[in-house]
Amino acid sequence: MDALVCAPNNSLVRQSLHACEGKTATNGDGFGLAWYGDREEPGLFRDLRPAWSDENLRSLCGQVRSPLFFAHVRAATNTATTRANCHPFVCGRYAFMHNGQIGSYRKVRRKLEALLPDELFDQRAGTTDSELLFLLVLARMELGAMPGAAVGWVMHQTKRLMLEAGIAEAVRFTAILTDGQTVWAFRTSCDGHSPGLYLRERPGATIIASEPLDTLRDAWSMIANNSVTTVRRGLGAVTEPLVIDGHSWPVAA
Repeated sequence: MDALVCAPNNSLVRQSLHACEGKTATNGDGFGLAWYGDREEPGLFRDLRPAWSDENLRSLCGQVRSPLFFAHVRAATNTATTRANCHPFVCGRYAFMHNGQIGSYRKVRRKLEALLPDELFDQRAGTTDSELLFLLVLARMELGAMPGAAVGWVMHQTKRLMLEAGIAEAVRFTAILTDGQTVWAFRTSCDGHSPGLYLRERPGATIIASEPLDTLRDAWSMIANNSVTTVRRGLGAVTEPLVIDGHSWPVAA
């Protein structure tokens, strides 16, 4: 994993201290890795130390090889700096990480949590909007929805509850979900200001990152806003429009 997490000119470790395109330049409120190996469920390692100063992260990345892994550095937004709040999040065979936020999240948190079935509510270990959105998407998928449709429904319900609470702020959702075989990358927001997400396809590999990892900018393409990109092993990446529960984003009058 060190070939992508630690070694590149603009590696994730470097972005933890000097991000160029993130909401904040410093992402020092913890980090996490989720990776797939011989088992259906991913391995998970998260810690509160900044990625740039954690020798365990470098050692782990230098030893672990995986055909599919997630890595994330965190800048906390109005929730506690705890290990349980660090990305990625894992539930069963699924892994998830997210850049973005629900505006005035605390005002709608209880109503959003009420949409969770009991078994998934009990899986909730942290307090972030990111983990809650992940579990809401999984709940919709358990009812038979495909990942894109599940995200569209969750986005629509989230914004509806925000408007009912008088919240004019945005919901922004740039996220990646996987079941260990297929990866779904989402980029959407109700105000058109989604956090960035880049795609690079190389022979035998697809990389998705919040910033290009090297200076070859032309080799990276920005994933379109309000879209879902699906990556299946051996088939490359396919990008499609993301439909928000059959509607346009609801807007305040």
